Order: sequence, then C-alpha cells, then structure tokens
Amino acid sequence: MNMELPPLFSFCSIFLLFQFLFAAAEDPYRFFDWTITYGDIYPLGVKQQGILINGQFPGPEIYSVTNDNLIINVHNNLTHPFLLSWNGVQQRRNSYQDGVYGTTCPIPPGKNFTYTLQVKDQIGSFFYFPSLAFHKAAGGFGAIKVLSRPRIPVPFPDPAGDFSLLIGDWYQINHRKLQSVLDFGHRLPFPQAVLINGRPNGTTFTVEQGKTYRLRISNVGLQNTLNFRIQGHDMKLVEVEGTHTIQTTYSSLDVHVGQSYSVLITADQEPKDYYIVVSTRFTDKILTSTAILHYSNSRQSVSGPIPGGPTTQIDWSIEQARSIRTNLTASGPRPNPQGSYHYGLINISRTIKLESSAAQVNGKQRYAVNSVSFRPADTPLKLADYFNIGGVFQVGSVPDTPSGKPMYIDTSVMGADFRAFVEIVFQNHESIVQSWHIDGYSFWVVGMDGGTWTPNSRNQYNLKDAVSRCTTQVYPKSWTAVYMALDNVGMWNVRSEFWTRQYLGQQFYLRVYSSAGSIRDEYPIPKNALLCGKAAARTTRSL
Repeated sequence: MNMELPPLFSFCSIFLLFQFLFAAAEDPYRFFDWTITYGDIYPLGVKQQGILINGQFPGPEIYSVTNDNLIINVHNNLTHPFLLSWNGVQQRRNSYQDGVYGTTCPIPPGKNFTYTLQVKDQIGSFFYFPSLAFHKAAGGFGAIKVLSRPRIPVPFPDPAGDFSLLIGDWYQINHRKLQSVLDFGHRLPFPQAVLINGRPNGTTFTVEQGKTYRLRISNVGLQNTLNFRIQGHDMKLVEVEGTHTIQTTYSSLDVHVGQSYSVLITADQEPKDYYIVVSTRFTDKILTSTAILHYSNSRQSVSGPIPGGPTTQIDWSIEQARSIRTNLTASGPRPNPQGSYHYGLINISRTIKLESSAAQVNGKQRYAVNSVSFRPADTPLKLADYFNIGGVFQVGSVPDTPSGKPMYIDTSVMGADFRAFVEIVFQNHESIVQSWHIDGYSFWVVGMDGGTWTPNSRNQYNLKDAVSRCTTQVYPKSWTAVYMALDNVGMWNVRSEFWTRQYLGQQFYLRVYSSAGSIRDEYPIPKNALLCGKAAARTTRSL
C-alpha cells in the first residue's frame, strides 16, 4: 500500500535529514586560544627578550588530523603589530589566512584575530612562526603535526612515541636591534648558537628499550643549514613536508632552513644515554648543540666525544638530497597511492626562472629576485586585489626570467593562471647554499645540479618519483628545478627562507587567478578579516 506522508511531516523530516547529513559530513574542529607576550628567556644562560605564546618558548604544538578545522584565536599583547604564518599549511582556496603581510593585515597591539584554517588533504610535519619584522629571531614558533585519518593506511607501524624537534640558529642579540642593523643597510653578524627546542643543551627525550619512535625535525632558524644525527643510532626517513618517502636509512641528515623531516629511530642499543647532535653546515665556524636520547632503563649518562658530522662538503649534501624520493605506493592524505598523479607526463605550460642576487641600493644592502627587491605595500596585496584598489601593486612587476637590469625596488607580483602546470628554476650564482619556500603549494623537486640551468638540463630530471615538498635548497653556483600544478587560487608568497634576505627584498607574490569568481575556486573574504591601509574604510561581507 502506498501511503503519503503529511506535507508538514515530510518537510520537517527532510529538513532534519539535511541537518544531520551536514553535521555528519563536517570535519572536526580544534580550538586554540593563544596570548602573545614578551617575556624573559634564557636560552644561552643570560636574560633576553623573547616572544612567548601562552607563556611558552617555543610555542604550543598544534596536533591535528587531515581535514581538521583549526580555529586559532591570537591575542597580541606585544607593543608592535604581529602576525603568525603556517609554514607548509596550504590554505586551500584561502590565502587570506596565510598570515604574511601580502595577504593579512597585522594584528594591532592589544587586539586579537581568529585564524580559521583547514589542513585540507594534508598530512605531515610543519611549523608556524611570526612573519612580521624580525620577530622570528625572538621566538613565537612551534610545531604542527598533521596525522593521517584512521582509515588511511600509513606505510609504517604506529610508533611508540612522536617527538617534535625545532632546531635553528640563534642570536643572543635582541630582535629589534637585529632589525635596526638591517634597516641601516648593514649585514648581520654570525649567530651565537644553535638551539634544540629552545635550548642549546640538555633537552631530553625518553625512550624505552626495543621500541621505535618518530622524530619530526624542523629547521626554524634564520639562515643556516643544520646537520642532525644521533649517537649510535641510524635514522629511517619516512616523511618530508607531507610526502611519505622511500624509507632510506641515514646516519645524519642535512635540514635546510624552513624544511621539515620525519624519521624513525629504534631504541635497540645498549641501555644508556646518547647524544642528539645538531651542527651548522657550510660555515667557517661550526656551531654545535646537543640534546639527550635517554633510555628509560639507562645505566649510564652520555659519554665519549660528541659525534662529528659533515661540515662543508657540498657533494655529500647533493647526493643525499637526490636520494630522497617519494614512496609511490604509500597513501597520502587520501587512500589513493602518492604515485597515482603522474606529474612527469604533464606538458609544461610555462617556465619561470628565478635568479637571486645581492647588491647595494642607495648605499644599503638589498637582495632581489630577477633584479627586483621587494618593497611591502601600504595595503596587503590580497585585500587590494579583492577590493580592486588601484596603485598598490602591478601584476607582472617581476619578470619570468632574469632581466639583467641593475637591482631596483618594487612591490613585485607575478601573475599566473589557475590550473597551469609550471616549471620553476631557482638559479643561484652566489657562493652560499640558499633555501626557497612557496606558500600555498607543494612542488616536485625534479632536478638539481651545478652550473647554469639550460633547457638541456631537463634530460637529467627525475620524472617518476621526485619528492614533493614546499621548501627546497639551491646549492652554491647551482640550480634547482621544480614542477608545480597551480591548483590553488590566491596570493602566495615566494620567498627566501634566509630571514635577512627575505626582510631585505628576496621575495615576491605569485597571484594565481581564476576569472570564474566561484567559491569552488576561492573562499570569500573572511567576515572577521582585519582591514588596514587603503582597505581600512571597506567592509568585508555580511554573511
């Protein structure tokens, strides 16, 4: 018998059903409430001013799972404007939340701003840091862990523990004094130390005999490549910035500025304490810091000489970098294998060659990309774009290839089409190791070699299992090439991770544009977006 439901009952049932389905389909939320303050810290045994988050240095760890929504309310109790950025979090369709000055107005002193982030289709090890001025030299950084969803297989057994290690070079000099040195056109001195989780020595990680642990290592420093090693223990590399890797064993790892790695170690040695060692690479003076790997049944404290590591060997580092490859059979954040996207078979629609340089402009030290040294505008570029405010920036103000012009200063923005597939070549004619990061994306590091890149260099590209990551190194007088699918609309920062160089102009913004104006391509401006500069008198949206 066919019996119709009363119209009111049908409507209510359907309404409740839709509510249930919407609630069931929504990804989990994690809430954070952070207060940013200055405070006394003693990383080198003497008092200096640090940036604390909820009284902590380094800041609290963010623990999350793929597709979680992160609601982070940041109260700025400093005497200066402040912003946090999220190194490696792709901010899918949402560059407004990126937390760099090209996208987000600074949080004024005494005010707050709530970031709404989603770690959409991401896994891996990342970190956050303060992006304005020279705040990064005072702290304010912390680890980000994004775990796989329970139903997605991970290519190794669950470890007995999961530790974050934030390593980086450190100045005893106040961050505002460092900034003033740069503002006066001078270079910074060599750092005083290397820190591991905010300390040069003594941080302890306790393990149990026979068990395996995951270490997430991020270089949150200002300029130096660091080598990481553990006395008497090998490390099995399993993940690089969101990509499961072929599980190669290393006795030590070079971690360049801005990079993150995950390794597994097994506590299979004699039960005692062992040195964890971090030291600078490619520097005349070698800075070394230690922590302790403590066996819970240890019968002896650390002893013997601190294990040595590589110092200035470039070839050693290049060979290690080339050995890091994607595990094609492992699942990423989705259940399909990481190798199911055949990047090497896609036609390149554009080649962008980025050449770094250092020079004096008007008697002051500056750094540039393709001869353009970036000058921040009076209005965040993303807001100027959204509100159609003229005179803030010009698309195309940095060329695709080196121009050969003398260095000059401009608000450099490069235009790019949504869904293009591009080749980017980082060319380094200088005698230092460089490190480059692109917000909003991961890219495949398809090749690196000495000399000057030419189209014939493509013959040596890895078009099968190159590692996908968001930060790559470029060796002295060398090049590094990456492939990148421009599938994320927004205004994205491309920068040197050497913070002096970034601050003095070695960065630009990539404007990935879609004419559709659809929320399928990009989220609308946040209702709570801070407005400043020429956008100060505007309004966001009512819904």
